[in-house]
Amino acid sequence: MNLCKIIMTVSKSSPYLGLILTKHLHIGVVGAAFEKGQSKKGTSLGPKVIRDSSVLKNLKDLGHQIEDFGDLTESNVQIDKVNHFKVKNWHEVASYNKSVSDKVFQICQSNRKVLTLGGDHSIGAGTVHGHLTAYPDSCVIWVDAHADINTVKSTPSGNMHGMPLSFVLKELQDEPSSPEWNWVKNRLSAKNLAFIGLRDVDPEERKIIHELGICSLSMEEVDLMGIKEAVRFALNMIDPLHRRPLHVSFDVDALDPVEAPSTGTTVRGGLTLREGMTLLETVNTTGRLSALDIVEVNPAIGNSEQVGQTVEAARRLVLAAFGNSRQGNS
Repeated sequence: MNLCKIIMTVSKSSPYLGLILTKHLHIGVVGAAFEKGQSKKGTSLGPKVIRDSSVLKNLKDLGHQIEDFGDLTESNVQIDKVNHFKVKNWHEVASYNKSVSDKVFQICQSNRKVLTLGGDHSIGAGTVHGHLTAYPDSCVIWVDAHADINTVKSTPSGNMHGMPLSFVLKELQDEPSSPEWNWVKNRLSAKNLAFIGLRDVDPEERKIIHELGICSLSMEEVDLMGIKEAVRFALNMIDPLHRRPLHVSFDVDALDPVEAPSTGTTVRGGLTLREGMTLLETVNTTGRLSALDIVEVNPAIGNSEQVGQTVEAARRLVLAAFGNSRQGNS
């Protein structure tokens, strides 16, 4: 019997122990070709190079129905031209995230899973908000070397790819805001958020995580627990009844730069590609993955070999999340 074709029924007593699910899915793909959440050029090309890796064809070969909605373009509409905070590209990031949120919501409403190809991680505010608008009880796993939870008051760099979670967390809504972000209505509870892979966290971010009691698994915890147990732990913390839709936002800098060198903020000591794939395979076994972001692939960084290696890592992460088996069907 070909075990990779078996769909396991996961019991409540032993969740996440099944094989990779091979259920055929309807997946909506959108490119968030955006780079103004940080200062390095090239991240807006991420969606194109990931598509060029044949990942969508690979998903179709797994039996999934793919609808590619193309890349979102930037809006020129700005509510207020005054930047009240020391934050870079405040208006552009807010406006673009509104477009991302609307598109993610639209795809969810069509009963499709959402695959968002970034783009820098500032677009995570829009993807999470759009998903929450469709499924208010969703949980989020944020896979990243960085926490991305700085506020407009705490950010040391002013780069908004380090801030997306502060705009969608309920517990941080006493922070200063402006009309550009008034569209954010549906927000995430801190108890429904988990970090995996952290290893470069600002002091104020660490304080926020501690005060809000957010599930936070650094690389130290991942090394102690093992990646599969770490994912199970996180899932049990944010969704103890094992029934909420899941959103995974995966920054490729969560991987060690040996695995993904073409990204803007590399930090040594990260996940191996195999650990990243195991993480997403474990989420897949729940049968509840509803949205996946793959962000921060930057083809302008590094030589052609390094770019190809990073894009290939992104391709394999996507396939792991949507049921590819490492028993030989790729």
